[in-house]
Amino acid sequence: MSAHAMTARAGKGIVRTILVASAVLFLQACGINNIPTLEEHAKSAWSEVQNQYQRRADLIPNLVETVRGYAQHEREVLREVTEARARATQVQVDVSTVTNPEKFREFQEAQNQLTGAIGRLLATVERYPELKANGNFLALQSQLEGTENRIAVARRDYIEAVRQYNTELRTIPGRWIAGFVYPDAKPMETFAASAGSERPPQVRF
Repeated sequence: MSAHAMTARAGKGIVRTILVASAVLFLQACGINNIPTLEEHAKSAWSEVQNQYQRRADLIPNLVETVRGYAQHEREVLREVTEARARATQVQVDVSTVTNPEKFREFQEAQNQLTGAIGRLLATVERYPELKANGNFLALQSQLEGTENRIAVARRDYIEAVRQYNTELRTIPGRWIAGFVYPDAKPMETFAASAGSERPPQVRF
């Protein structure tokens, strides 16, 4: 091969490399990776929401048994909490839940019902000073309060992550990129942020 041919071949290789590098930089500048990056962030935030709700569910049996030991005649309230926990844990959720409006709504409603049942149970505790002074109950109080705080933070982080992801899907150029590169990308469901949700709730016994 002549020196001229070798030089021409080398030149073509350099041009090809420059074109590929330019294309990569162009795609990055256009935000082609934004959608999968934001999607993974939102999925991670959803996993944390699930973890914290499961942590709360795991505390409830001990809470119910501790209250039962001091307030056996509060059968209706205790039954309500137990049944609400069973319904909440029976709702099967995974990462696909966030793009399924019906399943997401079922999950949220079950957790809201459990939250209400716990609140009614704790309201009865005020009538039992000896229960409020029980060491096991005080430990559960601290764990439940911490869990409620973490649930509030996890929900807030998830809401924000989904807001960013959904905004990317619905605005330009993200909408165009999704149409051509990520046609299976779907908007995610989110919790309805209630007033004061930016602050972790105070669990009072």
